[in-house]
Amino acid sequence: MTVAQKAFQDYYPNHLSHCYGCGRLNEHGLQIKSYWDGDETLCTFQPRPYHTAVPGYVYGGLIASLIDCHATGTAAAATYRAEGREMGSEPVLRFVTAALHVDFVRPTPLDGPLVLRGQVKEIKGRKVVVAVTLSAAGEVCARGEVVTVQMPEEFLLEK
Repeated sequence: MTVAQKAFQDYYPNHLSHCYGCGRLNEHGLQIKSYWDGDETLCTFQPRPYHTAVPGYVYGGLIASLIDCHATGTAAAATYRAEGREMGSEPVLRFVTAALHVDFVRPTPLDGPLVLRGQVKEIKGRKVVVAVTLSAAGEVCARGEVVTVQMPEEFLLEK
């Protein structure tokens, strides 16, 4: 990954950039950034003290949100790649979550960066299945599988 590389989420059109987890225009959101790292995708997120479940550990809902939004970004990037298209080219490809499954493997420490890695398991029509691991200090803390589907056309229209 190069420093100059744009995150997947930076290609989302403004009217589709308000998601709490990945929307760059949501000033109160997480604003995650996902990138290609070979055939995997990568996102690093630094939790804040208010992301606490119990002192010293990350709230599970945050973990699920990170997995969810990293997966939907991965789905879009993978579909652009599979179609041989540039990210952000028309027609816009955005994905929403059809199913989210998260296994919490071990408590996730709050004091360091969280590293998410995504792998595309399947691209079939409008559906993309993405597996995501979330690690802290080199230890896998959660695993997720997200079934994503292309956003309905009415969502894509600017209002």
